[in-house]
Amino acid sequence: MTIERADAALFRPGRGIGVFWIVAGALGWVVSFLLYREYIGQLTGADAIFTCDISPIVTCGPNLLSPGGNLLGFSNSLIGIVLFVGPVYAGVTGWASNGLRAWYWRVYAVFVTAAFAFVHVLAYRSVFEYGSLCPWCMVVWLVTIPLFWSVLGWSLRAGVWGATPVRVGIAMLSWLPLIVIGNYLLIAVAAQTRLDVLGSL
Repeated sequence: MTIERADAALFRPGRGIGVFWIVAGALGWVVSFLLYREYIGQLTGADAIFTCDISPIVTCGPNLLSPGGNLLGFSNSLIGIVLFVGPVYAGVTGWASNGLRAWYWRVYAVFVTAAFAFVHVLAYRSVFEYGSLCPWCMVVWLVTIPLFWSVLGWSLRAGVWGATPVRVGIAMLSWLPLIVIGNYLLIAVAAQTRLDVLGSL
Protein backbone atom coordinates (compact mmCIF):
# COMPACT_ATOMS: atom_id res chain seq x y z
CA MET A 1 0.00 0.00 0.00
CA THR A 2 1.43 3.37 -0.98
CA ILE A 3 0.14 6.18 1.18
CA GLU A 4 1.50 8.84 -1.18
CA ARG A 5 -0.73 7.46 -3.92
CA ALA A 6 -3.82 7.13 -1.77
CA ASP A 7 -6.26 7.42 -4.67
CA ALA A 8 -4.70 4.43 -6.45
CA ALA A 9 -3.93 2.29 -3.39
CA LEU A 10 -6.19 -0.34 -1.89
CA PHE A 11 -7.07 -0.17 1.80
CA ARG A 12 -8.62 -2.74 4.09
CA PRO A 13 -9.30 -2.67 7.83
CA GLY A 14 -7.83 -5.29 10.11
CA ARG A 15 -9.98 -8.23 11.08
CA GLY A 16 -10.70 -6.88 14.55
CA ILE A 17 -11.95 -3.50 13.41
CA GLY A 18 -13.86 -5.09 10.51
CA VAL A 19 -15.67 -7.42 12.89
CA PHE A 20 -16.47 -4.49 15.17
CA TRP A 21 -18.03 -2.60 12.26
CA ILE A 22 -20.12 -5.64 11.35
CA VAL A 23 -21.33 -6.11 14.93
CA ALA A 24 -22.00 -2.38 15.41
CA GLY A 25 -23.91 -2.13 12.13
CA ALA A 26 -25.98 -5.24 12.88
CA LEU A 27 -26.81 -4.03 16.41
CA GLY A 28 -27.69 -0.58 15.11
CA TRP A 29 -29.95 -2.12 12.47
CA VAL A 30 -31.78 -4.34 14.99
CA VAL A 31 -32.32 -1.44 17.40
CA SER A 32 -33.49 0.82 14.56
CA PHE A 33 -36.02 -1.85 13.62
CA LEU A 34 -37.21 -2.08 17.25
CA LEU A 35 -37.48 1.71 17.32
CA TYR A 36 -39.66 1.59 14.22
CA ARG A 37 -41.88 -1.06 15.80
CA GLU A 38 -42.13 1.10 18.92
CA TYR A 39 -42.99 4.11 16.75
CA ILE A 40 -45.82 2.19 15.05
CA GLY A 41 -47.01 1.02 18.47
CA GLN A 42 -47.09 4.60 19.73
CA LEU A 43 -49.23 5.61 16.74
CA THR A 44 -51.64 2.66 16.86
CA GLY A 45 -51.71 1.91 20.59
CA ALA A 46 -50.32 -1.59 20.00
CA ASP A 47 -48.09 -3.22 22.59
CA ALA A 48 -44.35 -2.96 21.96
CA ILE A 49 -42.17 -6.07 21.68
CA PHE A 50 -39.99 -4.70 24.46
CA THR A 51 -41.35 -1.78 26.42
CA CYS A 52 -39.10 1.22 26.70
CA ASP A 53 -41.16 3.06 29.34
CA ILE A 54 -38.86 2.79 32.35
CA SER A 55 -39.65 6.07 34.12
CA PRO A 56 -41.29 9.42 33.32
CA ILE A 57 -37.93 10.60 31.98
CA VAL A 58 -36.58 7.36 30.47
CA THR A 59 -39.27 6.65 27.90
CA CYS A 60 -39.64 6.48 24.12
CA GLY A 61 -42.93 8.22 23.37
CA PRO A 62 -42.01 11.92 23.56
CA ASN A 63 -38.93 11.43 21.40
CA LEU A 64 -40.42 9.15 18.77
CA LEU A 65 -43.46 11.33 18.18
CA SER A 66 -41.63 14.65 18.33
CA PRO A 67 -40.69 16.72 15.26
CA GLY A 68 -37.06 15.86 16.01
CA GLY A 69 -37.91 12.17 15.86
CA ASN A 70 -39.35 12.65 12.37
CA LEU A 71 -36.99 15.19 10.83
CA LEU A 72 -37.62 14.19 7.21
CA GLY A 73 -41.34 13.62 7.63
CA PHE A 74 -40.95 9.99 8.69
CA SER A 75 -39.46 8.17 11.67
CA ASN A 76 -35.70 8.62 12.05
CA SER A 77 -35.54 4.89 12.71
CA LEU A 78 -36.05 4.28 8.99
CA ILE A 79 -32.81 6.17 8.34
CA GLY A 80 -31.06 3.78 10.71
CA ILE A 81 -32.62 0.73 9.05
CA VAL A 82 -31.21 1.88 5.70
CA LEU A 83 -27.82 3.25 6.75
CA PHE A 84 -26.70 0.73 9.38
CA VAL A 85 -26.28 -1.73 6.54
CA GLY A 86 -23.25 0.42 5.55
CA PRO A 87 -20.90 -0.59 8.38
CA VAL A 88 -21.81 -4.25 7.85
CA TYR A 89 -21.01 -3.94 4.16
CA ALA A 90 -17.77 -2.03 4.86
CA GLY A 91 -16.64 -4.60 7.40
CA VAL A 92 -17.43 -7.57 5.17
CA THR A 93 -16.01 -6.20 1.91
CA GLY A 94 -12.96 -4.68 3.56
CA TRP A 95 -12.25 -7.91 5.39
CA ALA A 96 -13.04 -10.43 2.66
CA SER A 97 -11.45 -8.60 -0.31
CA ASN A 98 -7.95 -7.38 -1.12
CA GLY A 99 -9.05 -3.90 -0.17
CA LEU A 100 -11.00 -0.99 -1.57
CA ARG A 101 -9.92 2.36 -2.97
CA ALA A 102 -9.60 5.50 -0.92
CA TRP A 103 -12.70 7.16 -2.37
CA TYR A 104 -14.88 4.34 -1.01
CA TRP A 105 -13.50 4.71 2.51
CA ARG A 106 -13.78 8.49 2.33
CA VAL A 107 -17.46 8.26 1.40
CA TYR A 108 -17.98 5.72 4.18
CA ALA A 109 -16.24 8.02 6.68
CA VAL A 110 -18.36 11.00 5.59
CA PHE A 111 -21.60 9.05 6.13
CA VAL A 112 -20.45 7.81 9.54
CA THR A 113 -19.45 11.38 10.48
CA ALA A 114 -22.91 12.60 9.46
CA ALA A 115 -24.47 9.88 11.64
CA PHE A 116 -22.22 10.92 14.54
CA ALA A 117 -23.29 14.56 14.20
CA PHE A 118 -26.93 13.51 13.83
CA VAL A 119 -27.04 11.47 17.05
CA HIS A 120 -25.49 14.37 18.96
CA VAL A 121 -28.15 16.73 17.63
CA LEU A 122 -30.81 14.22 18.69
CA ALA A 123 -29.17 13.78 22.10
CA TYR A 124 -29.10 17.54 22.61
CA ARG A 125 -32.76 17.93 21.65
CA SER A 126 -33.74 14.94 23.77
CA VAL A 127 -32.06 16.36 26.89
CA PHE A 128 -32.63 20.09 26.48
CA GLU A 129 -35.90 20.29 24.51
CA TYR A 130 -37.97 17.16 25.14
CA GLY A 131 -36.79 16.40 28.68
CA SER A 132 -36.74 12.65 28.16
CA LEU A 133 -34.38 9.89 27.10
CA CYS A 134 -35.45 7.16 24.70
CA PRO A 135 -33.71 3.86 25.69
CA TRP A 136 -33.59 2.47 22.15
CA CYS A 137 -32.34 5.81 20.87
CA MET A 138 -29.56 5.73 23.45
CA VAL A 139 -28.46 2.31 22.20
CA VAL A 140 -28.13 3.84 18.72
CA TRP A 141 -25.99 6.60 20.25
CA LEU A 142 -23.88 3.98 22.06
CA VAL A 143 -23.25 2.18 18.77
CA THR A 144 -22.67 5.21 16.55
CA ILE A 145 -20.14 6.98 18.78
CA PRO A 146 -17.45 4.25 18.84
CA LEU A 147 -18.22 3.48 15.19
CA PHE A 148 -17.34 7.06 14.26
CA TRP A 149 -14.15 7.24 16.29
CA SER A 150 -12.95 3.87 15.01
CA VAL A 151 -13.65 4.76 11.37
CA LEU A 152 -11.97 8.15 11.73
CA GLY A 153 -8.94 6.74 13.55
CA TRP A 154 -8.48 3.82 11.16
CA SER A 155 -8.91 5.90 7.99
CA LEU A 156 -6.35 8.42 9.23
CA ARG A 157 -3.89 5.74 10.31
CA ALA A 158 -4.26 3.79 7.07
CA GLY A 159 -3.49 6.86 4.95
CA VAL A 160 -6.91 7.10 3.32
CA TRP A 161 -6.70 10.90 3.66
CA GLY A 162 -3.03 11.10 2.71
CA ALA A 163 0.23 10.76 4.60
CA THR A 164 0.03 13.86 6.80
CA PRO A 165 -2.59 12.79 9.41
CA VAL A 166 -1.34 9.21 9.84
CA ARG A 167 0.17 9.94 13.26
CA VAL A 168 -3.11 11.48 14.39
CA GLY A 169 -4.89 8.26 13.45
CA ILE A 170 -2.32 6.15 15.33
CA ALA A 171 -2.76 8.27 18.46
CA MET A 172 -6.55 8.25 18.12
CA LEU A 173 -6.74 4.45 17.91
CA SER A 174 -4.33 4.13 20.83
CA TRP A 175 -6.65 6.20 23.00
CA LEU A 176 -9.90 4.96 21.43
CA PRO A 177 -11.50 3.50 24.60
CA LEU A 178 -10.86 6.69 26.59
CA ILE A 179 -12.11 8.91 23.74
CA VAL A 180 -15.33 6.90 23.49
CA ILE A 181 -15.86 6.86 27.26
CA GLY A 182 -15.25 10.61 27.39
CA ASN A 183 -17.84 11.11 24.68
CA TYR A 184 -20.33 8.97 26.58
CA LEU A 185 -19.65 10.86 29.81
CA LEU A 186 -20.25 14.21 28.11
CA ILE A 187 -23.78 13.14 27.18
CA ALA A 188 -24.40 11.35 30.48
CA VAL A 189 -23.34 14.33 32.60
CA ALA A 190 -25.49 16.70 30.53
CA ALA A 191 -28.50 14.38 30.91
CA GLN A 192 -28.01 13.90 34.64
CA THR A 193 -27.44 17.61 35.28
CA ARG A 194 -30.45 18.65 33.24
CA LEU A 195 -32.93 15.85 33.95
CA ASP A 196 -31.74 14.03 37.10
CA VAL A 197 -32.10 10.72 35.30
CA LEU A 198 -30.84 8.63 38.22
CA GLY A 199 -33.33 10.23 40.57
CA SER A 200 -36.22 9.33 38.25
CA LEU A 201 -35.49 5.60 38.19
